[in-house]
Amino acid sequence: MRKLIYVAALLTTLFGISSFAPPAYKMARLKYNGGGDWYGDRTALVNLIKFCNQNLKTSFEPEEEVVEAGSEQIFNYPFVFMTGHGNVIFSDQEARNLRKYLTGGGFLHIDDNYGLDQFIRPQMKKVFPELDFVELPANYAIYHQKYDFPTGLPKIHEHDGKRPQGFGLIYKGRLVCFYTYECDLGNGWEDYGTYANDTQENRLKALKMGANIIQYIFTK
Repeated sequence: MRKLIYVAALLTTLFGISSFAPPAYKMARLKYNGGGDWYGDRTALVNLIKFCNQNLKTSFEPEEEVVEAGSEQIFNYPFVFMTGHGNVIFSDQEARNLRKYLTGGGFLHIDDNYGLDQFIRPQMKKVFPELDFVELPANYAIYHQKYDFPTGLPKIHEHDGKRPQGFGLIYKGRLVCFYTYECDLGNGWEDYGTYANDTQENRLKALKMGANIIQYIFTK
């Protein structure tokens, strides 16, 4: 039911299905234990929110919220963003709560800010023991929303010379978690000039890909 409410509201916003003004929603950042810098990419979400409100005509509140994996408040957010470089630990209770959130219609975007991979994979196994991350092909719908990415996930920041990869956890046919690796979308969403090698071209690509994620989760 919660998912249907989210979808109805965004369809109203995007396509003018109803004359009623859609309610405003909030994006949330996941705070986690283990010592990793969950607070990284500090300006990323507010810039993504602004971009989506301007270009998708969504109605997100302008400021992000912070939510913990084990909190009941997580069910208030249709989209939760997670990033960092270091260690992540989900308790059993947090893993159960996160699973309930994701199987009930929520969506988690994990963005590896470099160094997260070795920690997040075993923790997401706690959440979905029966699932493995699968690489999403370039023709997957998340890459072809308002903005078209014919080769799949764009490369935003260089780290190890590896190609960018978008992985997904798919539960009963629905993408519930999108994991962006060797891409650094969150860095691209930050204020221009935050990083020495920033370009406006890469920043725009990152924001467009972020908008695709948001449009995808509300229309699938």
